[in-house]
Amino acid sequence: MGKKSRCNHDELFTSFIRENKENFYRLAYSYVKNSEDALDIVQDSIHKAIVSMDSLQDIKTLKSWFYRIVVNTSLDFLRKHKRVSIVDAETMEFISSGSEDHYEDIDLERALDQLAPEYKSIIVLRFFEDLKIEEVADVLNENVNTIKTRLYKALKLLRVELNDEIIKGAN
Repeated sequence: MGKKSRCNHDELFTSFIRENKENFYRLAYSYVKNSEDALDIVQDSIHKAIVSMDSLQDIKTLKSWFYRIVVNTSLDFLRKHKRVSIVDAETMEFISSGSEDHYEDIDLERALDQLAPEYKSIIVLRFFEDLKIEEVADVLNENVNTIKTRLYKALKLLRVELNDEIIKGAN
């Protein structure tokens, strides 16, 4: 990358961060549920992006490239602090369809927190960050069909979780 091209990328990156900082914070916060940790993740993500700017092949992919960094940094943080337990799809389905309720009034946020990280990431990126399926696939480094399948499964799990709560609330 030439000096002029690098300078141009740096300016684009800086304005991109300024214009979208609230989105990055919200995304990190959706994983860690702590404002200070979310700010640290965003700051760490920006640092990682600056250090690896040369790996960005096409400036048009800046958005998905940086979202991937934020998601991965958030997941790394959770693993490091052991605040997430990864469960397989069968376990998640069993938990979601269980008749016992551990919450008084479940809401969408709590239901999302019950999802395995690979499902939660898709829901957050697709609906809260308003990314297209192709962008979500790019951010998560998966193929589009895998993302579609997981999105369908995640929505189904959320529906089961939320419907159980609605039914219990009506009794």
